[in-house]
Amino acid sequence: MIKKILISQPQPTSEKSPYYDIAKEFNVELVFRPFIKVEGLSSKEFRQQKINILDYTAIVFTSRHAIDNFFKLAKEMRVEIPEDMKYFCVTETIALYIQKYVQYRKRKVFFGTTGKINDLLPTMVKHKGEKYLVPMSEVHNDDVKNLLDSKKLTHTECVMYRTVSNDFTEEEVKAFDYDMLVFFSPMGIKSFKKNFPDLKNGSLRIATFGPATAKAVAENGLSLDLEAPTAEHPSMTNALKAYLKKNK
Repeated sequence: MIKKILISQPQPTSEKSPYYDIAKEFNVELVFRPFIKVEGLSSKEFRQQKINILDYTAIVFTSRHAIDNFFKLAKEMRVEIPEDMKYFCVTETIALYIQKYVQYRKRKVFFGTTGKINDLLPTMVKHKGEKYLVPMSEVHNDDVKNLLDSKKLTHTECVMYRTVSNDFTEEEVKAFDYDMLVFFSPMGIKSFKKNFPDLKNGSLRIATFGPATAKAVAENGLSLDLEAPTAEHPSMTNALKAYLKKNK
């Protein structure tokens, strides 16, 4: 019987989240506790990349983490960002988040609609004279670099943050009494094994989102009970609801 589920993501901010509907419908306790967290590089680590922020005229932001760590590093290194700096963001939500740090002016903030860099490319090409700096996570592929290269844009990618294990406290380890764990990234599985090296599945059910996360379960000697997305269940909440209904 599943009564307590750990969701390895931050708690939803909206009361209309389908997770709350699941808790109510199936009388289960949902605990939101990320297994991973984002950590910014120190100014010393960033300087090792030999990048001078003021050599660039435009910044490309792919996430709010990138925005937070860009402005944090600039502050630490006492770099005053020019008022005419341009910002290119993959979504409007990310673009609006810039207001946390600078005055929002439409003439210098541009955004896409799909959340993918491809959608932003036509706008960037219109500003071909800019020198683009792209803050990224420590673990990344060359997709962005290759796309910008294909349009002959002047750009540099740099690492400003990394994903690390969000370690459990001794108290959390002792009180670990979940019936099911829900993971969304291979890094989450890695963190779980780090925090609970001797814990086997047993009666503990494991659910994953995405093929890479499912693969990480097998690679770490664990068994998988629920995998999403599928054609029938495109979201984790949808899959979880169906699973709980089946295993009442």
